Amino acid sequence: MGYKVAIAGVTGAVGREMLAVLERRNFPVDELIPLASARSAGKTVTFKGKQITVQELTENSFDGVDVALFSAGGSISKKFAGACVKAGCLMVDNSSAFRMDDNVPLVVPEVNPEAARNHQGIIANPNCTTIIMLAALAPLHNAVPIKRVVASTYQAASGAGQAAMDELADGTRAYLDGKDFEPQVLPHPYAFNLFPHNSPLMDNGYCEEEIKMVKETAKITGDPEFKVNATCIRVPVLRTHAEALNVEFRDAMSVERAYELLKVAPGITVFEDRANNRWAMPSDVAGKDDVYVGRIRIDPSQPNTLDIWVVGDQLLKGAALNAVQCAELALDCVPS
Repeated sequence: MGYKVAIAGVTGAVGREMLAVLERRNFPVDELIPLASARSAGKTVTFKGKQITVQELTENSFDGVDVALFSAGGSISKKFAGACVKAGCLMVDNSSAFRMDDNVPLVVPEVNPEAARNHQGIIANPNCTTIIMLAALAPLHNAVPIKRVVASTYQAASGAGQAAMDELADGTRAYLDGKDFEPQVLPHPYAFNLFPHNSPLMDNGYCEEEIKMVKETAKITGDPEFKVNATCIRVPVLRTHAEALNVEFRDAMSVERAYELLKVAPGITVFEDRANNRWAMPSDVAGKDDVYVGRIRIDPSQPNTLDIWVVGDQLLKGAALNAVQCAELALDCVPS
């Protein structure tokens, strides 16, 4: 059985990855409907060797469509959600618009796959840092429940979209050429620099990105005792996030046991060369589906605590791949 599939925001960085993931996983697409804003309508995208014209996203775009993957921003998701659901089309939304809605499941397939099958027309894709963290920690949490995680994230430009990726490239070129460059997308110079995440700052001193990791983890795991504290930093990397996780368990978890669990976990690659102090880097993981883990070690400052290094492609597992996996679960499609 094949499906009529739409991608809203198909010309953006995540939208293009969604297109590629659908093809690579052989998702059963009978007809593809690429959707974007009026200014992008008329452009073409390639799917399975065919050029398909991009259509303008309207409220009539979902007639006869089985599933729509959205990555066009929260305001667009909110604007078109009603029309999408009314048309009987499953919406898998990559924005933050519905993540904390009690009636919308927030899904990381490695953590709560059953939630994707219990939707009411909309499935929310979590924040990229949350997805990458929980994909790596789920095998460990299932064996020995986690009490607390202190997460330090090193986030790529892709999390702010294609324009931020372009700005990083242009700013780096200008820096090397000794030319002035005024950033337009991000608030600070990005080349050879890093700064706290640019999402809005809350009254408690944490930024919105950090709060997302806290709230989304609680919803996805359904475990109120699983606490998260996060510090999120933008680093001059194009598309791959890294995270240093300090993980306190509720009982003993050895380094050896952690490696055993992660080596057989779906969607995880253990990557390291201890003899040469070599661990996964963004350049190793860019374009890869798996979340890479390594450098697992005991925290000597408190019991039952491990430090873990995690790297994941923000555009793939952090966004497009996770969304397609949610659709596969909801429609009971087995990737080939």
